Amino acid sequence: MGIHGPLGAQVDYPEHYDPTVLHPIARSEGRQRLGIDGATNFYGVDVWNAFELSWLDHRGKPHVAVGEFHFPAASPFIVESKSFKLYLNSFNQTAFDSEQAVLAALTEDLSKACGAEVKVILHRPEQWDKTLCPAPMEGQCLDSLDIDISDYQPSAKLLHCDEGVVVDQQYYSHLLRSRCPVTGQPDWASVSIRCRGPKIDEASLLRYLVSFRQQNDFHEQCVEQIYCDIQRACHTETLTVFARYLRRGGLDINPWRGSSEPAEPLNPRAFRQ
Repeated sequence: MGIHGPLGAQVDYPEHYDPTVLHPIARSEGRQRLGIDGATNFYGVDVWNAFELSWLDHRGKPHVAVGEFHFPAASPFIVESKSFKLYLNSFNQTAFDSEQAVLAALTEDLSKACGAEVKVILHRPEQWDKTLCPAPMEGQCLDSLDIDISDYQPSAKLLHCDEGVVVDQQYYSHLLRSRCPVTGQPDWASVSIRCRGPKIDEASLLRYLVSFRQQNDFHEQCVEQIYCDIQRACHTETLTVFARYLRRGGLDINPWRGSSEPAEPLNPRAFRQ
């Protein structure tokens, strides 16, 4: 199995519980390219939502839930997404004594795989209308700006700020798209940026976000690059970057990076998700 595990390869889905299919990928590779150590450059968490989670009880009856997983950005590893899908699929025909046993297995296995404690929440169907309702994004939408765009590889040089004007500002865009570094498949997202610092030129920020359109990187690495580029180009006092990626294979990945610890709760559903 290669460095990216089963991603991009044809594999058999396990029929029964199998935590050995989880494939960790070191965060250090992407961070070395950015010249950072994530443990000291920012706070962060990757929030995953799994919509295809099911298991059997001791009588053979299936149960379903939406799984919510919080991976700390300070963990040394991420979990490769296809291996995560294989792992979740391995629960489908496995009998567990209780929902608590499922929760315990998920917490233990994923924490071991990423090298840090993972927070796991199971949303049962009777809770979905309360816990998984979509909400509008906050701030100013950049997408209606009438601008020309010609750069489709990201560069901090695209960002421009007015150093003489320090403001609180919040923007969002639905135009973020990157590509899987293994399969080349597109990854679509809405992204929110909140900061205090020199006034960011809005057109330059939109051009910068769109420039990820042909970038080959994992979701987490794209968000960390956005955070680092804005922080370096605009010398922000405070900054948060939060991307809500569309689901693929029942999983969505939502990296959050900030200059201070995140407030709870940290899993607002976007309408596109």
